[in-house]
Amino acid sequence: MNWIPLTTETQLTEIKETSVTRPVVIFKHSTRCSISAVAKSRLERAAAPDTISFYYLDLIKFRDISNRIAADYNIPHESPQVLLIRNGECVYDESHSGITMDDLVTKSN
Repeated sequence: MNWIPLTTETQLTEIKETSVTRPVVIFKHSTRCSISAVAKSRLERAAAPDTISFYYLDLIKFRDISNRIAADYNIPHESPQVLLIRNGECVYDESHSGITMDDLVTKSN
């Protein structure tokens, strides 16, 4: 898994632009939560397709970015959480044990 660290709000514009040509996943991760660690590990053990960009957001360090994501996409904050962005819109979101690579791949097509 080649995570792209999400550390600035400027990247949110880049994500929207990129999502026009390829799907983008944002994984919102709490470094203090064991459930979040399990979800992250499950994604990392799965085969990640080269056709999707994967962004990793550390919620503890970058809570403001998480809040901005929730506002921009009108998706209530959860942790852990994945958002699938396509054509500038969130087309799928899931949290906790519902986070799977298979679902992300299926929904990205």
